[in-house]
Amino acid sequence: MEENILAALALTLFAGLATGIGSLIAYFIPKPDMRYLSLSLGFAAGVMIYVGFVDLFFSAKAVLGLGYANLFFGCGLVLIYLLDYLIPHIHMDGLVDSQCNRLYRSGIMTTIGIAIHNLPEGMTVALVSLTDLRLGIPVAIAIAIHNIPEGIACCIPLYCATSDRKKSFLLSFAAGMTEPLGGVVAVLLLYPFLNAWILAAASALVAGIMVFICFDELIPIANRYGSEHLTNIGIIAGFFVMMIGLGLMENI
Repeated sequence: MEENILAALALTLFAGLATGIGSLIAYFIPKPDMRYLSLSLGFAAGVMIYVGFVDLFFSAKAVLGLGYANLFFGCGLVLIYLLDYLIPHIHMDGLVDSQCNRLYRSGIMTTIGIAIHNLPEGMTVALVSLTDLRLGIPVAIAIAIHNIPEGIACCIPLYCATSDRKKSFLLSFAAGMTEPLGGVVAVLLLYPFLNAWILAAASALVAGIMVFICFDELIPIANRYGSEHLTNIGIIAGFFVMMIGLGLMENI
C-alpha cells in the first residue's frame, strides 16, 4: 500500500510539472507586442472556456445531474465575482497604464483559477492510482498533456503586463504545483471520505470560476489591446488544442 501511495503522489507531481512546461513560454517569446498579446489572451480564454464547459461541467453533470451542476457552477461564478470585487487594484512600480494594471490582475486571477482547478485533478489522479496504478499512469499522462496550455494561460498575461520572465514563470509554475498538493490532501485527509459526488461538485464550481475569468478579464482585455479578429482566432485555436488534449484523454 505504501508503494502505491508513493507512486500516486509521483504521478500527481508529474501532471503538475506539465503546467511548468507551458509556463516556460516566458523565456522564449520576445518583448510582447499588442497583436501577440491579443492572440495569446484569446488562446488562453479558449483553453479555459473549453475546459470549463466541455470537461469540468459536462463531467459534473454526468454525476450530479443538471440541477446540482448548475447550482455549483453558479456558486463558482458568485465566488469569483466577490473575489474580483474585493481584491484592490494593483499599482505596479513604474507603470501608470491602467490597462497594464488590469492585465496583471487578470493574470493573477487566471493563475488562481487554474490553481484551484488543479486541486481536484490532483485528487483524481491520486485516487485513481491508489485504486489501480495501471489506470493511474495513462490518466496522469492525459492530464499532463492538457496542463501545458494551462501553464501558457497563466504565464502570458503576467509576462505581457510585467515583462518579468522569472516572476511570470514562478507564479505559473506555482499554479501547477497545486496538482500534487491535491494528491497529498486526497491521500492524507480525504481518501476515507472522498466520493465521486464531492469531486463532481468541485469540478462544477471551478468551471464557473474559469468561465467568469474569461468573459470578465481575458476577452475584454484581448479586444482592447489588439482586435476582435485576433482574439477570436486565439479562442478558436485554444478550443482546438483542448479538443486534441481531451480527445487523447478520452481514448486512453
